[in-house]
Amino acid sequence: MSASVINAYSKQYGHEVHAAYQRMGTKLRNTVRVRNDVKGAIAVFQKVGKGSAATKARHGKVPVMNVDHGTVECQLYDYYAGDWLDKLDDLKIEHNERQVLTNAGAYALGRKTDELIIAELDKSTNYALDGSSGLTKAKVLEAFEKLGEADVPDDGERYAVVGWKQWSELMDIEEFSSSDYVGADDLPWKGTQAKKWLGTLWMPHSGLTKSGTTRYCYWYHKTAIGHACGAEVKTEITYQGDRAAWFINNFMSQGSALIDPVGIVSLRCLEP
Repeated sequence: MSASVINAYSKQYGHEVHAAYQRMGTKLRNTVRVRNDVKGAIAVFQKVGKGSAATKARHGKVPVMNVDHGTVECQLYDYYAGDWLDKLDDLKIEHNERQVLTNAGAYALGRKTDELIIAELDKSTNYALDGSSGLTKAKVLEAFEKLGEADVPDDGERYAVVGWKQWSELMDIEEFSSSDYVGADDLPWKGTQAKKWLGTLWMPHSGLTKSGTTRYCYWYHKTAIGHACGAEVKTEITYQGDRAAWFINNFMSQGSALIDPVGIVSLRCLEP
């Protein structure tokens, strides 16, 4: 067998690892502000403040808004997920072990992507009520008010991520789960564990931080969190003769940063 056959393996499984990463690895990347193809170790996100309008005297000068401009830096880190496949073991098993390791690496990197985003969400101190109760209708409405008072855009790019316990609590809220309120097309009972409610896409997530009996859930706008990517998820397969084994290596370079704390409301929920 030609040694160059590994190039074909790398291309084939490289495509598959990226597809697996997008399909089942990360749930949150598409819900935040993303910068791709970053050159260097730090990505810079621009942050622009609000302008204000004013009148002017006849023939006077137009008032200047002096809109505040700032930047938020996002450090990129390199992550790897690799494993060995012994050449003779590959001959003894019926399933495609390379595919198994490819998917496992993609899912691991996808979870890492969500961990980076969740770590930045955890920095939010804009709380709706406290963590002494579960995810109640009152807590949801309190968060809804906070977003509105902060002029967070209601433009279809709001997201809410909750734990599975909180998802079950939402199912007990009639306005969330009854077709009388949301219509038949947006019912959460139809197989897809994500739904639109209050102009927001709600979804459950198993990786949210839990401290003691408190689960950290969030309602946020897409522009409040930044995710930077220097290298997309890729795979590389090499044969190591001294080990008589293939090494299947999946890797990426990514980071995340909190851009605008005002655009995030933290829903601290009791979860015994």
